[in-house]
Amino acid sequence: MKIVTSLSFQGQCRAAFEFYAKVLGGKITAAFPYGEAPPDMPITDAKYKDWLMHCWLEVGDQALMGADMDAGWAPNIDKPKNGFDVTLHTTDKAEAKRWFDQLAEGGKAVMPFGETFWSPGFGSLIDKFGIPWMINSIPPADWKPAQG
Repeated sequence: MKIVTSLSFQGQCRAAFEFYAKVLGGKITAAFPYGEAPPDMPITDAKYKDWLMHCWLEVGDQALMGADMDAGWAPNIDKPKNGFDVTLHTTDKAEAKRWFDQLAEGGKAVMPFGETFWSPGFGSLIDKFGIPWMINSIPPADWKPAQG
């Protein structure tokens, strides 16, 4: 089984997934715009021609899925994302910091990246596309938090 997070945007799906592919070292393996949909699709307004109805990003053995949605199809699409985070875990603290810094660029750090009682490096942010992220470095077995 693979559990995949699907992210929704309003016309920024392609830009977001190109950004995520660059930051995470992944590859977009599918990007289908509404303009290339079968003629019997109910979404035919020309303003959605370049919006993506399906996008798939492979990162190692993991994936993210995404699509562009209008408020008529997803009533809360224009509200801040709430109740979830895309979470990245790595044993490499430097890699975690790099992910955090790049994903936070143009967005907003919610919890700056730093040591916590459970991790040598953790931070949370909302990226420039409005997607919430948590970045966590997994401590080695012998790790102890710095004494305050």
